[in-house]
Amino acid sequence: MSYTKPNPIPLIVALLSLFLLSAVSVSFVHGTSLVDGVVKEPIYGGVSSGSKRFLAENNGTGNSSLVLAAERTHRKDPLEDRKYYTGGWNISDNHYWASVAYTGAPLFIIALFWFVACGICFLLVCICCCCCRRGRYGYSQTAYALSLIFLSAFTIAAIIGSAFLYTGQGKFHDGTKHTLDYVVQQAGSTVDSLRNVSNILAVAKHTGVSQIFLPQNVQNNIDRVDAKISSAAETLESETEKNKKDIMMILDLVRRILVIVASVMLGLAALGFLFSILGVQVLVYILVIIGWILVAVTFILCGAFLVLHNATGDTCVAMDDWVKNPSAHTALDDIIPCVDTATAQETLSQSKEVTFQLIGVVNRIITNVSNINPPSGIGYNQSGPLVPTLCNPFNSDKTDWKCASGEVELNNATQVWRNYVCQISASNVCSTVGRLTPSMYDQMTAVVNVSNGLYHSGPFLSELLDCTFLRDTLTVIHNEHCPDLGRYSKWVYVGLALVSASVMLSLICWVLYARERRHRKYTKLVDATSGQESFEGKRHG
Repeated sequence: MSYTKPNPIPLIVALLSLFLLSAVSVSFVHGTSLVDGVVKEPIYGGVSSGSKRFLAENNGTGNSSLVLAAERTHRKDPLEDRKYYTGGWNISDNHYWASVAYTGAPLFIIALFWFVACGICFLLVCICCCCCRRGRYGYSQTAYALSLIFLSAFTIAAIIGSAFLYTGQGKFHDGTKHTLDYVVQQAGSTVDSLRNVSNILAVAKHTGVSQIFLPQNVQNNIDRVDAKISSAAETLESETEKNKKDIMMILDLVRRILVIVASVMLGLAALGFLFSILGVQVLVYILVIIGWILVAVTFILCGAFLVLHNATGDTCVAMDDWVKNPSAHTALDDIIPCVDTATAQETLSQSKEVTFQLIGVVNRIITNVSNINPPSGIGYNQSGPLVPTLCNPFNSDKTDWKCASGEVELNNATQVWRNYVCQISASNVCSTVGRLTPSMYDQMTAVVNVSNGLYHSGPFLSELLDCTFLRDTLTVIHNEHCPDLGRYSKWVYVGLALVSASVMLSLICWVLYARERRHRKYTKLVDATSGQESFEGKRHG
């Protein structure tokens, strides 16, 4: 058996791969500092102690501003010489995005280092092959067995990583889509409610009893408020539809990319293993070149998804902080202004004003027309028990009013008044006992329906404009959707890291195993030839 001085190139490549693998391990073992800054709390919890501290400090100085997700976003900022970023969640701040992107820096550096260092190794191999004289082969059974074992192990790891990545991307896509569907559903519900209020106001403007309608100034106010509501509904609907299409397009693109990456890396690992076992060196070397590039790309994707995972977690914690501190000024208020008290009060005040005026119209008709007993020939021959007046839920100053005894409420007024309707003759006067003609009853019923609709829509408008409705929506997203988004985005970047590292090490094993297989074959051939020559020499001797 022949031995020569070992080739240093495979050793260099092996050490390079082990360094990269250890770097990846450090990234995830120390995930708290790399992924989330210096966070010592769960990703999806309540208001962090840091957030409370920022709020308390600002309250102490008379400024009720809150830094959202303060501790979670406490990361190094590359734009500030790697000083810690303290501005909290703020998507309009470049320093926030820089600090989030910096969490993926180790993986980006690994990708760059792998690409450059492996390229240098390839160059050295080419120089050695072209310029150096090829020595005699040596063969080690231990090296052959170990290379085969590691090749099999890393191939299995690559398969597991690809499966993990494929499963994770599917669940992440579905979870994100469910969250988007919920937001679109809530937006659609808001649009429907706004248009319902708009329609009620339009009807109220032309609603009256016995040719008595709302005052002109109230009708003008209805036009102004109705224009605002209609504009808000149209804007919300169009923006929701546009954003849904854009987000779904991005989600589908990301899904296709991840499916392609999982499939290609799985195929690469399987083909590399097969060609190495079969000893097809040319194809193995081609796959090594392809894998060299793909591993770098996959590490970059892994870093990008790590950044996405952190941004998602930041947003979820920020939403929870914002919901739990409704009176504090935050960065989210710049995106969703929910402190327009004047507009909210105007809308609610106008709905109360219209309700008050409409009920006043009905009660004036009841008091001044239906419940009087005019002389014969005057009126419409009304008679019988007096019609109860309609309870007005508001005073003239728009404060709440408690119904007096004998008044009927909005929810049962039409049923009570039905008992006071008379039958009319051809001359449109009552021919039976009763104080309301069918026409009057229908008009009063229309007023009740409009007033009831406005009465129940007023609180919705107030909640919408002061962001109570939005806070409830964000609470559902935080509690029901954020955990899955965080979990499955982590699956994706862990799957990418696993498949990247596995294929990276598989590349090394392909080369080493192919080399040992070739040496083993050559050594056996040399040994067989030497044995035959020795046998021939002994026979002739």
